[in-house]
Formats: sequence, C-alpha cells, structure tokens
Amino acid sequence: MIKFLDLKQINKPYESSFKEVFDDFLDSGYYVLGDNILKFESEFASYCGSKFCIGVSNGLDALKLIFEGYKILGKLKEGDEVIVPANTYLASVLSISNSKLKPVLVDPDINSFNIDPEKIEPVITNKTKAILGVHLYGLLYDVKKLETIAQKYNLLLIEDAAQAHGATFTDGRKAGNVSDAAGFSFYPTKNLGALGDAGAVTTNNADLAEVIFRLRNYGKVTNSLFEIKGFNCRLDELQAAILRIKLKYLDNINSKRRQIAEKFIKSINNEHIILPKYNYNKEHVFHLFVIKSIYRDKIKSYLLEKGVETAIHYPKSIHHQIAYQELNKLDLPITSKLNNEILSIPLNQALIDSETEKIINLLSRF
Repeated sequence: MIKFLDLKQINKPYESSFKEVFDDFLDSGYYVLGDNILKFESEFASYCGSKFCIGVSNGLDALKLIFEGYKILGKLKEGDEVIVPANTYLASVLSISNSKLKPVLVDPDINSFNIDPEKIEPVITNKTKAILGVHLYGLLYDVKKLETIAQKYNLLLIEDAAQAHGATFTDGRKAGNVSDAAGFSFYPTKNLGALGDAGAVTTNNADLAEVIFRLRNYGKVTNSLFEIKGFNCRLDELQAAILRIKLKYLDNINSKRRQIAEKFIKSINNEHIILPKYNYNKEHVFHLFVIKSIYRDKIKSYLLEKGVETAIHYPKSIHHQIAYQELNKLDLPITSKLNNEILSIPLNQALIDSETEKIINLLSRF
C-alpha cells in the first residue's frame, strides 16, 4: 500500500537529531518561551526575508492574532469585512469570524485553485478592510494582482501561508513576505512540519509584531503588567527545537517535491485527468498534488483497489458547512465544481521511484 502520507517515513532522517534536542530540552529545565523559540524566530524570519517572526501555537491562532493585532492598532474593528477564497480550509475563515470580523467568500480561479483576482473588486464595499489570500496547495496566489488591488482600495493584505513554506515569487520574495503579515502552520503534514501543533506569524510591521508578541502570552508586558487582553498562544519550546532542525532541509524537501511533481506532469497521460498548473518555477512547493476529473470518485476507488491511498482537499466547502449556516445560500459555482472533481494523490519527499512509477502507470491506464 502506498500511503497518502507516511509521517514516520518523512521524519525518519531526523530521528537521531530529534532525540538529541529532546535530551537537551529535558536537561535545560526551561520548557516555555526558551532559547529555541528565540532562535527559531530569528532563523525563520531570515529564511522568509521578513523583519519579524512570532512563534505561536498553530496556524489558526497565527491568523487570529494578526486580525486581533490589527484591531488593537485601530486598523480593523468588529464587523469589518475580509475577502477570502471560498475553497480554503475552514481555519482560514474561522480566523476571521472568531475575531468578530465578517468573511466574504469569493470563487477561485479554476486552474490555479487560488483566489481569482477578477472576483475580488466586485465584492468590495465600504466595510471591506482586508484580503486574506491563501497560497493553496503550495502555489503562491497572484501576488502582483492582489498587491495592486490592496493598494488601490487601501486594504490590508494578509497571507494564509500554511501550505506554502519556501514558495518563492519571481522577484525573490518568499511566502510570508509578500503581504502585510502572514500566518504559518507547522502541523506535522506540512512541508515544514513539527511533531505536533505549531505556527508562526511573519511581518515587517514592528508595531504589529510587538502587539502579537504580547497577545500570544496573555497580553503580558512584564510578569505583573498586562496592557491588553491576550491569549495563551505560545509556540512550544520543544516544537521550536524540532522545527530548527527541519528548517535546514526545507529547500531540499521542496526541491524533491518539485522533481516528483514534474515527473507526474510529464508522464501522466490521460484525457480524463486535468493535472495541476505549474510553470516550472519556485512559486509552487507542492504541499499537495491535486488533479481534477469528472470521474474523481471512480479514480479514487480504482487507486485504492490498486493499493494507493488518496485524499480530497476539500470535499465540502465552507459555504456548505453547518457551522456557517449564514453562508449556505451563497452561489459559488467554481468552488462547488472543484468540490466534486479534485483529488489529491500522494506526493512527498519520502516517495521512492517505484511508488511514483506505480502512480503514473495507474493514472495513465485509468
């Protein structure tokens, strides 16, 4: 069986290093907001090219803290509208509504899966204050177009970079540094994955960074002084140590993923399958390799019968969820079409040649 994602195999090369840092962590006697967090924040900020990195508890909290930080700075207020792609993971929209802001869902581009810039301007109102762009499946959204729209209407531009660690724009800027602020997830399945929940915010805004540093730790200024009402959203010291190890290999991980993706794109030959958009550059890090087909469910069953696990990201969109009943009447035809046609096939750095060949042959023969 070719697993969709074998986390044990993915983390195997780092096991001895993990054990060493765990021993160091245990011996240190310092388990919260210690030296590893400070070093990881510095190293990840340097990697992304941003001035600041704030380690937090997970990707949802990273985005939530950005919105809450901008509220404290007076850039946002309750009830303001945030435009967001409809085909993202629930966490993107939760970060908006949990901050008492209003999510405004728009359809994606059917080829890139990312937010369609042409759909943004028609929904802008006097209450619109921000765009939350999502680099879905590892591909950067249309950076130039979203920057232009944000500047034209004086909107905040925020990245959900949870799936795009290391993705690089043509001008050299990386995910996490193509907006006003970005939220990252280091969930174990990510290209840069911890061994549990973890996240970070990156930004070049010193005021926002200072506020988020406080917000993540109860709003604390000193041990006895709290100037704002904060949260407990700290990055775990041990996870920071794990991430420091894996960050050194992130570019190699992404390169391996691109190599496999290129092989899939060049070798899978089936008129019933549409392969993902790829321009053979570093804007895509292939967190997921997502194909489209009107025969999606048959392909999924066929591959499973042949020993290949697949997944669907995502089978039911946010505007069809019970949790968001207020959005249930939205008409988002591209999102609904993708819900019925997309299929994620195995792609990660632990795949071996025989596994990639098997996947190629099976999809070409379907």
